[in-house]
Amino acid sequence: MTDETKDYRDTVFLPKTDFPMKAGLAQKEPAILERWARIGIYARLRESRAGAERFILHDGPPYANGDLHMGHALNKILKDLVVRSQTLLGKDAPYVPGWDCHGLPIEWKVEEAYRKKKLNKDEVDPVAFRAECRAYAEKWVDVQRDQFQRLGVIGDWDDPYLTMKFESEAIIAGELLKFAERGQLYRGAKPVMWSPVEKTALAEAEVEYEDIASTQIDVAFEIVEAPNAPELRGAHAVIWTTTPWTIPVNQALAYGEAIYYQHLKASDGNRYVIAFDLIDKFLERTGLTIEKFDDEPSDTDDVEALKQFVRHQFQGIQLAGAKARHPMHARGEFYAKLRPFLDGSHFVTTDAGTGLVHMAPDHGEDDFLLCKANGIDPVFAVMDDGRYRDDWPWLGGDDDRRRSVINDNFTAPDGPICNDLRDAGALLSARNDKSTRHSYPHSWRSKAKIIFRCTPQWFIPMDAPLDQPLPERVREGHAVGEDIAEATGMHVNEDSLPPASAAVNHNGATLRGTALDAIEQTRWVPERSKNRIRSMVEGRPDWVISRQRAWGVPIPLYVHRTSGDYLRDEGVNGRILDAFRESGADAWFSADHQALLGGDYDLADYEPVTDILDVWFDSGSTHAFVVEARYGEGVRADLYLEGSDQHRGWFQSSLLESCGTRGRAPYDAVLTHGFALDKNGRKMSKSIGNVVDPLKIMDQSGADILRLWVASTDYFEDVRIGDEVLKGTSDTYRKLRNSFRYMLGALDGFCEEEKVPVREMPELELYILHRLGALDAELRSAVDAFQFHRYARALSEFANEDLSAFFFDIRKDCLYCDAADSPRRRAYRTVLDILFHALVRYAAPILVFTAEEVWQTRFPSEDGSVHFETWPDLPDLPGDDAISTNWADVRALRERVTEAIEPLRREKVIRSSNEAEIWVAEMPLPADHLSEIFISSEVHRGEGEIKVERTGKNKCGRCWRHLPEVEADGALCYRCAEVVSR
Repeated sequence: MTDETKDYRDTVFLPKTDFPMKAGLAQKEPAILERWARIGIYARLRESRAGAERFILHDGPPYANGDLHMGHALNKILKDLVVRSQTLLGKDAPYVPGWDCHGLPIEWKVEEAYRKKKLNKDEVDPVAFRAECRAYAEKWVDVQRDQFQRLGVIGDWDDPYLTMKFESEAIIAGELLKFAERGQLYRGAKPVMWSPVEKTALAEAEVEYEDIASTQIDVAFEIVEAPNAPELRGAHAVIWTTTPWTIPVNQALAYGEAIYYQHLKASDGNRYVIAFDLIDKFLERTGLTIEKFDDEPSDTDDVEALKQFVRHQFQGIQLAGAKARHPMHARGEFYAKLRPFLDGSHFVTTDAGTGLVHMAPDHGEDDFLLCKANGIDPVFAVMDDGRYRDDWPWLGGDDDRRRSVINDNFTAPDGPICNDLRDAGALLSARNDKSTRHSYPHSWRSKAKIIFRCTPQWFIPMDAPLDQPLPERVREGHAVGEDIAEATGMHVNEDSLPPASAAVNHNGATLRGTALDAIEQTRWVPERSKNRIRSMVEGRPDWVISRQRAWGVPIPLYVHRTSGDYLRDEGVNGRILDAFRESGADAWFSADHQALLGGDYDLADYEPVTDILDVWFDSGSTHAFVVEARYGEGVRADLYLEGSDQHRGWFQSSLLESCGTRGRAPYDAVLTHGFALDKNGRKMSKSIGNVVDPLKIMDQSGADILRLWVASTDYFEDVRIGDEVLKGTSDTYRKLRNSFRYMLGALDGFCEEEKVPVREMPELELYILHRLGALDAELRSAVDAFQFHRYARALSEFANEDLSAFFFDIRKDCLYCDAADSPRRRAYRTVLDILFHALVRYAAPILVFTAEEVWQTRFPSEDGSVHFETWPDLPDLPGDDAISTNWADVRALRERVTEAIEPLRREKVIRSSNEAEIWVAEMPLPADHLSEIFISSEVHRGEGEIKVERTGKNKCGRCWRHLPEVEADGALCYRCAEVVSR
């Protein structure tokens, strides 16, 4: 065989590795999880980081209810990215996962099972029913635990926190009793958001808003007394409302003092009072026209002139002291009582309606406060299922029309309410215009409409001084009007709030002021999210903490049967909490209450409260029974991380609970992410059929694909996922995997003795190390900012652009064909080793399974793991930024050369850049160096534009380069001849 035809493949140092190109993540990941469990990876991490700086991400508890969905996956993976990146930095970053086990979502599911069996929950012993709820929650905790671990989330899965653990329930009750012992609870009847379907009060976080079309009605109330405007007697004040079902509970009318009203005569012969600015819309709705009063001049036939007749125009203050008759005044004593006109200037406007608002204190916050201040109490006409109570004179009793007020047929223009008003001659208009829709609250569980309903509830005041107990009459629930307003700040508005900077640790600080101050002292990511929670805390009403359900932590208070005040005794509270620690919150429902009260009190004098706590109080207390209980009193979390809906949920309830008991926030920083939407930006829904199931993605493609998708998204906004998005993520993953595979193969047999000191490396290697240093700084910055989309993008771009498309591409000739001990090849492999140790660590927080597979391929060990490693220490580099600047110019020139070669490749003049000779005007490096950079035959100095021609040089039979010294195709170049001879 001649030199020209000899096969030199055995003399070339090709990469060798068992690391497969095909990932097979869906099959490999479960085995990796099993090994981590076998070696106790979480416990060993805690041991190895003992004494290090601690970073606590406190897990917001999902409900133990249903399989993992994409929102869960987004949230849990983000948390894991934070925990693992902080661990990589060398910190002790524990993660204790938790579950919210109480509340309506679980109780509702257990009730559904009862309804299918035609059983009545109310006939079951509460302790037995609670046991079924507990079992249901336990089942889903176990299911979700496995699913969350399948995502690669590391944490204390053997000892998670559960709100239903006995110790947790005891601490939750204890946190409530801290408010009670300071007299910072009160019982009051105020309108709250109420679900007639679930028969309980709801928190704002349990409500979603949907656009609906409501029945809109204009109703006339005859004015019978008007001391400041006698001419109005016999006229009708007109109100407009989109909630006709509240008319049967009307008790007053509200006006605006400064609003101009018109007393007009209409074509139906009646006189009406309407806000001047709203006359045209009123006439349009009712079909009425304006007619002359008998005493008006004959030349006032023009409608506009009639409206402007100032003799019949007045300001609202003239309505003070006026009274009107309810349209159903013939229906009994309640309706026969005259309805007073009240000054509602702070909420009555001329934006819509008539400028007059009917007041139902049972069903509106403004209504309640205004009526309360004027001595008008709620009447509790609507029962918990949304129907009028049996003895109510209109629509109550056994009347077959007595339906739920959220029933659209009940409130329709031809429904019983409108028909009765029409029969009474009081209904001026009624329509349900489907084209006119408005936002209305619904329960996010049952999807049914909710109502504002006045019921006796327990409250934590937002605007009462924290260092003073509420007045006794307020705590008793007996105070009315200004007594409550003065004690709890119910009429507070934004302008009257205490300065945030003066809230904490000052006498007279309120819960609202303390919380606002804490918001200012907290880091909010993204920063704009601070404005959202601040506005919510500024405008929120008193905290309703009671629910009328069975599954939850009870409100463990004893109310005196005569005075109505609740018992505040540390000894009694201590016995209650001891019972909770021993038997859980069930102890309250089966307790010997006299034993808990002790010898100083007689149970005959006290009534145990049967309401349970709002589950947001449960989860708002987790900082006490997780963070402080595990890491020490006074310790608070470094970070809370949840979706943007938690500004009105967990972020806020945790803030209020901690501010009320500790005077500060329970967190140093809060990160908010958006929601996971389908590929078209729509909310995922089973009914639409656009749900993207993370469990299926893991079964098909592996969890690392999901993790890379999360890390690559700008999750501070809503994010989209679908087949095309996942295809792009898979492409990114494949390129990263190939980079690792190349490094593993190129480092085959590498050992310490082969390493080259940095000061002896060629400039290209130094440049790549400079680029690695820049990447390191960018990744550290991204971790500090919790911007993992920056992190993932920087890592991917470095691997693809700096390494695969540049450094690896240039140096593969050196790797394959240089002598094994050549300084250049040793320097290259030394840098590859540095790159390997850095990049596998950098990738580990995101690609938890792949990074482990890569690490174990090079450093196989049953007990070892890449996740035990810390952030890489990069070598100190000689020189300065000039290296990076010079090589940036070289790379730019290389790109232009590549563009110039491409047309010849397309036209098949040449097959590869090795066959090209190049002329360039710029020579930033010697010609032989540039030919290696361009992967070309030769480089010459030229003039003007880059010139490319097919070379006439012969091709080396070993390295395939076209070089002048190669005597004939297939012969060897000088380098290859020397290597082969050795």
